[in-house]
Amino acid sequence: MKKLVFSLMMFVFVFIAAACGGDAASDKTSASQADEERNSETQEVTFWHAMGGAAQEALDQIVADYNNSQDDIQVNAQYQGSYDEALTKYQSVAGTDSAPTMMQVFEIGTMTMINSGSIVPIQEFVDADGYDMSELEENIVNYYNIDDQFYSMPFNSSTPVMYYNKDAFEAAGLDPENPPETFEEVEAAGKAIADANPDMKGFALQAYGWLFEQLLANQGALLLNNDNGRTETATEIGFTDEEGKSIFNWVERMINDGTFANYGTNGDNMVAGFTAGDVAMFLQSSASARDVIDNAPFEVGVAFMPYPEDKERQGVVIGGASLWMMDGKPEAEQQAAWEFMKYLQTPEVQAEWHVNTGYFAVNPEAYDEQLVQDSYEEMPQLQVTVDQLQSTKPSYATQGAVMDMIPEARRITETALESVYNGGDVDEAYNTAVEQLNAAIERANAAREG
Repeated sequence: MKKLVFSLMMFVFVFIAAACGGDAASDKTSASQADEERNSETQEVTFWHAMGGAAQEALDQIVADYNNSQDDIQVNAQYQGSYDEALTKYQSVAGTDSAPTMMQVFEIGTMTMINSGSIVPIQEFVDADGYDMSELEENIVNYYNIDDQFYSMPFNSSTPVMYYNKDAFEAAGLDPENPPETFEEVEAAGKAIADANPDMKGFALQAYGWLFEQLLANQGALLLNNDNGRTETATEIGFTDEEGKSIFNWVERMINDGTFANYGTNGDNMVAGFTAGDVAMFLQSSASARDVIDNAPFEVGVAFMPYPEDKERQGVVIGGASLWMMDGKPEAEQQAAWEFMKYLQTPEVQAEWHVNTGYFAVNPEAYDEQLVQDSYEEMPQLQVTVDQLQSTKPSYATQGAVMDMIPEARRITETALESVYNGGDVDEAYNTAVEQLNAAIERANAAREG
């Protein structure tokens, strides 16, 4: 009898266990099916970018936050190297299945992307969505407004500023709260600093074509004719000898005074020289502000870009990059990329981007966010970079030049500047650069027409 009862109990136990196991298996299958359904409904977006270091960390966090905020879109951010490397890689896959959905391209690649025939102007999405581009920072969107339409969405934007060593200013009897504004005032401050400390040079200017363009724009000069190539395709340079040569002569005067620090084209060495106390002033991107300020063992000042004393300050041209939509992708994929582009422009995201990288907030409402206000309390130098941008006078000069030969133009200018840095004749270096720039413009036009 006991054996019979035991057998019945075991039967019931096995039956119940089997039933429970079946429910668990059924639940597991249902969960798996739900995951598959959810994954099948999630639209993936491939996003190529060129942000390294701290900027990449900030961007990765923004992408992760977006992906976690909803279940419809999965953005896959992929680093592609430098701006030049990323653009070269894109050109090898443009129009194929290997192309990304969207891509970050530096500002001087604008005409290359437009002429590629492989992009969809974001104006199509702006119009369809009724998106108001006027709510974004005027002096940023102005650059990307080509023929009254937007081909790409502004993203990471910066301008150059002047960094200076406030301790060195005090030691030289200069007012650290009143930095030089003109070329001539920079020269005078450099002399005072070098006199007070023979081991320190006054000023450094990286041989960088972008800085040459900015120094032109700040005095109201055009890089290219035909309104910087914006009303018609440029056919030659747009600046006069007086405007262009003023920069070369400025450097030569400081070289002759023994106050100029020659770092050639190496911006990293220039920043290192500044933080080491070898040079007291230099020009560099506003996006470097946090890094420079955090690493200098002295108080760093940030000032507006200088200009010749016989000119009026006009302001600066936006540098950085924008986001492009690729043609040939499914409509749903492009729409998902557009949703992410809009997310990037929200005040909260732009505040995070500005504070963590030093790039400007494309949406000016971001500056009212508490995160930004707290950051300005801690690091007021960041606000100077924004003040310079917002006080820029809109014009063709400060809107910036557009043409597909600008990368080559920068290399030509850099070679000319380096020649002067190393003792070359200003007139010869300048005239050679002008001839080469005009020849590069002519070649670019001939290649496009051919």
